[in-house]
Amino acid sequence: MGSLNIKIIYRFLGLTAILNGIFMFIAVPFSIYHQEAAKFGILNAGIVTVAIGLLLYFFNKPTSTNIQKKEGYLIVTLGWLILSVTGMLPYLFSGAIPNITNAFFETLSGYSTTGSSILTDIESMPKGILFWRSATHWIGGMGIIVLTIAILPLLGIGGMQLFMAEAPGPSTDKLHPRISDTAKRLWLIYVSLTLTEFLLLRVAGMTWFDAINHAMATMSTGGFSTKNASLAHYNALPFVQYIVIAFMFIAGTNFVLSYFALKGKIKKIFESEEFKYYFFGTLLLTAVITVIILFFQDPNLQTAIKHPKVWGATESAIRHSLFSVISVITTTGFVSADFTMWSFFATGIFFSLFFVGGSAGSTSGGVKIVRHIVMLKNSFLEFKKALHPNAIVPVRYDGKTVNQTIVFNIISFFIIYMCIFVVSSTILTFFGLDFISALGAAASSLGNIGPAVGSVSPVDNFAHLSVGAKWFCSFLMLIGRLELFTVLILFSPFFWRKN
Repeated sequence: MGSLNIKIIYRFLGLTAILNGIFMFIAVPFSIYHQEAAKFGILNAGIVTVAIGLLLYFFNKPTSTNIQKKEGYLIVTLGWLILSVTGMLPYLFSGAIPNITNAFFETLSGYSTTGSSILTDIESMPKGILFWRSATHWIGGMGIIVLTIAILPLLGIGGMQLFMAEAPGPSTDKLHPRISDTAKRLWLIYVSLTLTEFLLLRVAGMTWFDAINHAMATMSTGGFSTKNASLAHYNALPFVQYIVIAFMFIAGTNFVLSYFALKGKIKKIFESEEFKYYFFGTLLLTAVITVIILFFQDPNLQTAIKHPKVWGATESAIRHSLFSVISVITTTGFVSADFTMWSFFATGIFFSLFFVGGSAGSTSGGVKIVRHIVMLKNSFLEFKKALHPNAIVPVRYDGKTVNQTIVFNIISFFIIYMCIFVVSSTILTFFGLDFISALGAAASSLGNIGPAVGSVSPVDNFAHLSVGAKWFCSFLMLIGRLELFTVLILFSPFFWRKN
């Protein structure tokens, strides 16, 4: 520990808590407007959080503002934990979720943009609490760490190590040579898209309150809804669901590509291999699921969409297929219909999508499409090397040679990811879940997806899990959101050695 700059870590955690508390204050007017008693709980939580932040910030003035990789990993992981610990205070102080285990689970599910919930009657919750719940998504979506990087130059602190540790995906394409300017541009895009979706949803028929909550949940690929039925509540308003589909897709796209799109450089988007796999893969899977819904639903299952071959049923099948495929791939987790009720084959397809994830550099969770592309290319090259052992054939991505170190890193990530999934599924059966539900809960938590299969299907939630299972799933959500290595490296003995 002697080699770590402890004061800069505490100082950064203090700044994180201060910003988190400020977001809590934003939720207070919603409670005041709806004349809710919860306003006092939210206000007190904000005051306590800001006070904790100020104490950490002002009583830890570092002699050096240099952040090394070790400090970066600790700041990111501990930053997410302090967000979750302070973020559950509005639930506890207002009495909305009086149980610490449930409050922590709901909070970390929000910040990790997982969207798994323990709430059984969402619509009965105070509006201020529902807004705060959605805000945790929005904060976690791009990462409050990246937000803070945008103002680090004011503090004389460099932020590259933090961006590398926190930014979603295996690559951190920069929009600007200065990391702080990159963070500012990312947040500008994030805020602009959220506001645009909010206005469109309002025009499409949502109330202003539901529109802002669903916009925050969509752009963060989180999935918390203000309705018990999630987006199925709006099945009579197809335009609402199409808007959400479009913005889920955008949120699951690399934000660098969104930046190029806004600059009018459309050609750059379709030059991206990952985007092409993402776009055409989504269309192909939607077509397959649509055919299953229309012609091959299992008669033994309670079907969500009826069979009559009229345009209304066809449009409904296409819409629900597209919605569900994008919701799962982007790990948003919104629900327009229960995909586990279409057929066992459809359920199998969706379960396999739990391990895909969206694009690198997006707010999506999961493995990420680019990793799958690199692994597949490397595997095919192994066949070629078997025939031509002396040939030097590098993996190429987007027309460029991929460094072998990156290939090994991606393969290691996937192996560790699958090992954690297998072990976690087994552990969850120890906590009382049946085998199918354990597989679903492990895959959903690790991939930050939300709805799964079994007793945690799209029409169920995580309220019935035991205390141990909820804490364990919370841990999976955290390591999944921070891409495994950032958290797991803290458990390695060499991390703590002085060098």
